[in-house]
Amino acid sequence: MNETLAARQRLEGYIFLAAFGLSIPAANWLIGHAGTVCTPDGPCLIPVAPGLMAPSGVLMVGLALVMRDLVQRRLGVQWAAGAILAGAALSALLAPPAWVVASAAAFLLSEFADLAVYTPLQRRRLILAVVASSIVGLVVDSAIFLYLAFGSLEFLAGQVIGKAWMVLAAIPFIVWLRHRDARLGLQPA
Repeated sequence: MNETLAARQRLEGYIFLAAFGLSIPAANWLIGHAGTVCTPDGPCLIPVAPGLMAPSGVLMVGLALVMRDLVQRRLGVQWAAGAILAGAALSALLAPPAWVVASAAAFLLSEFADLAVYTPLQRRRLILAVVASSIVGLVVDSAIFLYLAFGSLEFLAGQVIGKAWMVLAAIPFIVWLRHRDARLGLQPA
């Protein structure tokens, strides 16, 4: 790869890394401030399907899973792992006190589950890698967070569907990126 393409790859990786990092405070802010219903001492909720509500932060969590994949695609698995560790710490710092352990554990485990699924698939089937790894990550994130924060999986469906909307919304960009990478000769890191 020539130096111009390598510089472009790094720059895009840093942009994806920034988006990944910003998705964490955005998720925490949304949960406490934006939704169609905000409960006292609880999360703000949004409708994610007919008759199904979820905390508004689920949108940013779904986006974070995709951004982590793109960080790895541009900067490599070491950068992705470092971003996960930093993200878990940031999640713990920004979460409401009652949810610190649940938030950090869910983030850490879901992002590493995402990495484990994405890594073997990404060189051959980028779209499949992003979708499959994100689905695994969002289920792990939802189940761990709900169980640790509330001792219940009652709201699992809303959490999973809300996060999945952002993954689905990202697919056209992933398709475009894959085609552009092929045209430019950009290879995964």
